[in-house]
Amino acid sequence: MYPHELASWRQSATQALAEPEEARASPQQTQQDRRRIKELERELRRKDRALAETAALLVLSKKVAAIFSTGEDE
Repeated sequence: MYPHELASWRQSATQALAEPEEARASPQQTQQDRRRIKELERELRRKDRALAETAALLVLSKKVAAIFSTGEDE
């Protein structure tokens, strides 16, 4: 191998591995993305809590219904 072949190979390899400029996110875009992620995580936590509360109410209502239906049969 000759030095100019190595230089050419190295240059083509680095170009192939380089990320295109438009694919890189700007600092402002990454900050907006982080803000959006936090907002979505907050919304997810809120919905998880609401789901847990609804599930607990459903279980309690089934228990109450079971207690009263058993009491009427006796």
